[in-house]
Amino acid sequence: MAETEPAVKSKPRPIMRISLFLVSHSLLFSVVCCTAGIVALLILPLLAKNTYISENALMPGSASPMLSNDDASDGYRFYNRIMDLDAKTTIAGNEIPELIAEHIKELDGEVNYHKFLPISNKFHPLHFFLGPDAGIIQENFTCSSYGVNTVGIVRAPRGDGKEAIVLVTPYNSTKITTGEALSLGIAYSVFSLLSRVTWLAKDIIWLASDSKHGEYAAVSAWLRDYNTLSSGDLKLQDEMCSPNISNGFRRGGTMAAALVIKVADSSMEFDKDNLKIYAEASNGQMPNLDLINIVNYLAVHGQGLQVRVEKIWSLLDSWWLKILGQLLELLGSVAKTLNPQWKFGIPVADYVEGSATLASSLYNQALGVPTGPHGAFRDYQVDAITMEISPKFYSSQRALFLLRVGRLIEGVIRSVNNLLEKFHQSFFLYLMTSPSRFASVGVYMIAFALLVAPLPLVATSLFSNASNSKSEKNETSSKSLPTFTSWKWLSAAKTVLFVHLWSAIVTLLPYFISQIPNSTPSFNLLSWIELSLASFLFMYAIPGSFSSSSTTQPQRNEWALLKSVTIAAAFIGLCLMSVINFATAEIGALLLVPMCLTVLPLRLDFKEKPARASVRGACNVLLVLLGFPPIIFLLLKGALDGFSSIGFGDFWIWAESLWAWNSSTYIYMCMVHLPCWVLCIRTLLHRC
Repeated sequence: MAETEPAVKSKPRPIMRISLFLVSHSLLFSVVCCTAGIVALLILPLLAKNTYISENALMPGSASPMLSNDDASDGYRFYNRIMDLDAKTTIAGNEIPELIAEHIKELDGEVNYHKFLPISNKFHPLHFFLGPDAGIIQENFTCSSYGVNTVGIVRAPRGDGKEAIVLVTPYNSTKITTGEALSLGIAYSVFSLLSRVTWLAKDIIWLASDSKHGEYAAVSAWLRDYNTLSSGDLKLQDEMCSPNISNGFRRGGTMAAALVIKVADSSMEFDKDNLKIYAEASNGQMPNLDLINIVNYLAVHGQGLQVRVEKIWSLLDSWWLKILGQLLELLGSVAKTLNPQWKFGIPVADYVEGSATLASSLYNQALGVPTGPHGAFRDYQVDAITMEISPKFYSSQRALFLLRVGRLIEGVIRSVNNLLEKFHQSFFLYLMTSPSRFASVGVYMIAFALLVAPLPLVATSLFSNASNSKSEKNETSSKSLPTFTSWKWLSAAKTVLFVHLWSAIVTLLPYFISQIPNSTPSFNLLSWIELSLASFLFMYAIPGSFSSSSTTQPQRNEWALLKSVTIAAAFIGLCLMSVINFATAEIGALLLVPMCLTVLPLRLDFKEKPARASVRGACNVLLVLLGFPPIIFLLLKGALDGFSSIGFGDFWIWAESLWAWNSSTYIYMCMVHLPCWVLCIRTLLHRC
């Protein structure tokens, strides 16, 4: 019988060989990826592209403006009537809506009033999942509690009533300002023109929103009823409060776009009239970039306005940012000498200003709080922006100002009117570096991918090393009974699970704290901290809730398994957050990944050389301290606004604003970042 040849062991596939190589060199891979991720964030202003209009049907500026001096004069007279009404009478809240409705009827437009109540901002644990009417005050209101929106509609002569464009002009019905009256005058002049034109294919809705309860609340209340109620569902409520105002509700078609028009106080800071665009909505939502592009194009090339987007002004004087800009400019000049087609560098001033604008865009998206009343439209998937115009004129030039801004609004409406479908060609995920430059999601997601890429590899490496060391020790000690070392991670997973359950309790505690009457933010924050510590100690005392920290031989590598599961939980949390709010995930990865990767038990450092142990231990303690959410907030607030303005209760006020706006950043902070921070402290203090 011939001897059987031993079977040749097949080589693993290339993808497996690459994975094993990366796991075995996870430390080097982590250093390279994290460094590359930070560098990718810093060079985003260099990688930004010029904006362009993707949808050819928009055709901004293709038609000559039709808004005449007579229309602007009508708007100016309307402005004067509002100011005279404000000066001569004690406004009860109905005079201005009635005046607006009277002028709309004179233009043969349809008009109706919309009454609404203020919304409570108290924390509720289900605010993130309930409908938009969850926070309405249903009782204990008076006649003065009502806000009254005035809605005018022009039906499109060339349309079928299935689409509409919305103009929003917020104003305070109890005490109107000059800027609010001017915004009403602009909207009236444009509305007057659109009631006569024959090219209109979409209905025009003018919403004069009563902002005495807040600009966002008025727009949100009208949108909620516009999208959820029918005219038969509305009842006449408290006609004795306002007998001349009925609650009949009128609608146009599906909203294609919305423009919020605001006029700020006169500014001498700039050489000409200034237009500031606000685009961020709730949870990092942005309007289609084409809407911003046509506004920017028509404002700059059509009306000669200076367009700005929000920026962090303190970064403009940052010395390290200027040094980095000079270095990048030098690298760009060297690259250009090697190849004239390489256009890598930008001037230092452009880099610093682009970084300040990009940081503001990233922060506002990560915060998840709308920057204006336009945010209410994005909750219903309607593209909208807020246009805030800061005029530089004397009182005699107001009619000319109305003409210029009115023609800008007319041009934007004309472009949107050309669309046969909703905005879809351009980007919905982007960061602005200037009004005419942006970084798309395909560019800035590289930094996030580089930051989180080491997490699964390091988790696998730690788990593999801990399991191998345990297997070797078990084989030398006893061979009679099998040991299932692959299930040792369940003890660490149990600890991670209990910490995340505790974080859910911490997330819900503000609901009970906010019920305390007449409490200060400092008292609420202190109560939050004390109750969180008490609940943690209670869960820690539960038998079996946390893994053992004894120094017996099988448990000495327990910290590695705990760190491995912690890193895996951080990776899952960051990836899930990137689906909800990419900007929050980006900033979260920048703060969380270095802490999770570098943390080691302090006792393990003390067993090595004293100098190396002290440096590494100090770095770990510093990263863990800087990873605590209140400390992160206070440092950022101090860097932006100055440390003299910091108060103990500021973190509570900030967190309160997050849950009031249903921001997912609050959920991330309490249920992803906080438990990972606690687990890193657990690893740091482990008795290995």
